[in-house]
Amino acid sequence: MNDVKRYIEENESRFLDELFSLIRIPSVSAYSEHKADMWACAERWKEQLLEAGVDRADVMPSEGNPLVFAEKHVSDEAPTVMIYAHYDVMPPEPLDLWKNDPFEPEVRDGHIWARGADDDKGQAMIQVKAFEYMVRSGELKHNVKFIFEGEEEIGSPSLNAFLQKHRELLKSDVILVSDTSMLGADLPSLTTGLRGLAYWEIEVTGPNRDLHSGHFGGAVANPINVLCDLISGIVDKDGRITIPHFYDDVEEVPQAEREMIAQIPFDESRYREAIGVRALKGEKGYSTLERNSCRPSFDVCGIWGGYTGEGAKTVLPSKAYAKVSSRLVPHQQHEKISQLFVDYIREVAPDYVDVRVTPLHGGEGYVCPITLPAYRAAAMGFEKAFGKKPLAVRRGGSIPIISDFERILGTKTVLMGFGLEGNAIHSPNENMPLDVFRKGIEAVVEFHRQWIPCEQRQD
Repeated sequence: MNDVKRYIEENESRFLDELFSLIRIPSVSAYSEHKADMWACAERWKEQLLEAGVDRADVMPSEGNPLVFAEKHVSDEAPTVMIYAHYDVMPPEPLDLWKNDPFEPEVRDGHIWARGADDDKGQAMIQVKAFEYMVRSGELKHNVKFIFEGEEEIGSPSLNAFLQKHRELLKSDVILVSDTSMLGADLPSLTTGLRGLAYWEIEVTGPNRDLHSGHFGGAVANPINVLCDLISGIVDKDGRITIPHFYDDVEEVPQAEREMIAQIPFDESRYREAIGVRALKGEKGYSTLERNSCRPSFDVCGIWGGYTGEGAKTVLPSKAYAKVSSRLVPHQQHEKISQLFVDYIREVAPDYVDVRVTPLHGGEGYVCPITLPAYRAAAMGFEKAFGKKPLAVRRGGSIPIISDFERILGTKTVLMGFGLEGNAIHSPNENMPLDVFRKGIEAVVEFHRQWIPCEQRQD
């Protein structure tokens, strides 16, 4: 047994206790009633970072939820890696689908079950415990900074201004993030690209009040029907988005990259089985892995209106609403796409309803070059922990702040994530396999060991 594995084994109970103390704080950024919980979670992270070995840790205010900044200074001549994570979590609903209280973590079947077990408290803890080992073993040869935010799940609305204000404080040579996923526990991978995001809310108003469907049905436009018509027209039968000029800046996936993607081991039947569908659907002419990583998409994230309670109530509703989003690819600017969508809905909306479209948030895509020394160090970490060289893959999720890091701070990011599709992030019964948690710590330790040597060999 190597020293890292022994350290993890000897301290695992403590690691989990510390993680659970964070999970028990319901830091749901989407709900205003959890404002105090956001501060409590930030303060708890400050305590844990100090215990792990940083020289300083501060809870810093922002325009929204606070951020946690911490650092360990080794030398003025040494390079600096900054570790980013987020302590906010998605709402736990629907609660009736959970097998345990989402904020009372349980260990069963070799997994940690709780909201935030993976996204992102569990993955952040992997980073902190790897750092702790490097400090206590005396192996740390470079400076380390931490920046943990509390608004990632709502689009990081305050972080951009924070970056602008604290450029010098956040100066680093590379940023390391564990908030992405692998292809599988037996198929480690490093994320080399993320999609961007644009998000809107649509409000359709018909009559000035709910109407009796018998008296008015067939004579007055139903806002829900109209909303469904509007949404159904956005994607055509071939899976193409119909908004004019939507694809103007979409770069076709190079044939060489398509061939590389085709070599990724992927069992479509297992993929379907895991999510409980009989067939897949997407843009014509592209594989599943291309559709969910290299191509843009459009989805309805929520739709509501009218009567939804128990029993029957025959009404023609006054209003209907939907929350919709589009995943974007590199070179698509979310502000441009957001306006194109607003203009499109205004153009196609019929006169017998009023339609309002409100942009909510968005962000750009990101690509990490596999030639980056820090990427190579991360790859060596995965190979050490998982016994296989990781595949380089683009993923379909969005972390809008990653592109802002590069634009504002001038720093590239390595996406060293350990999530699995079966971890059910953003869903009931979110979890983290204990084995992946352990291997993640080992992988990040190896990153810290190899980063400076990789920088020295970059020529």
